[in-house]
Amino acid sequence: MSIEFKQAIEKKKIIKFLKGKKLIKRELKVAKDDFSEAKDRFKNKRYKYATITAYYSMFHSARALLFAKGYREKSHYWLIVALQALYVEKGLIGESLVSDFHDAMILREDADYHGKFSKEGAEVTIESAKIFLKKAKSILSEK
Repeated sequence: MSIEFKQAIEKKKIIKFLKGKKLIKRELKVAKDDFSEAKDRFKNKRYKYATITAYYSMFHSARALLFAKGYREKSHYWLIVALQALYVEKGLIGESLVSDFHDAMILREDADYHGKFSKEGAEVTIESAKIFLKKAKSILSEK
């Protein structure tokens, strides 16, 4: 397990969350709903909100994965650290999936806080959200 993950546990940036296992289905439903909403916003040329909503689809998919391992994050950044330690390092998901999540987080922040967004950014984020949700469902259905 990575040093950064261990430090996050020590600093309480990632905490044990046993109730999370009961919330996995809810997180996946929110992820699915956000994904549908992102596609609708894209279709209506609302690229800023398509980007933001697609990112949140990925965020909720990632939380479902984290909840399945009995943890909860204290920020979006620590969620990435947890995914890396609990899923990538164990070969359950590819590094590229977490990298895409990080890229989507940056696109979401640019859209949300700086008004910087594009059709291409929304398209990429929606495609990443689709792949992420599918992978999360696949992993969680095996449990």
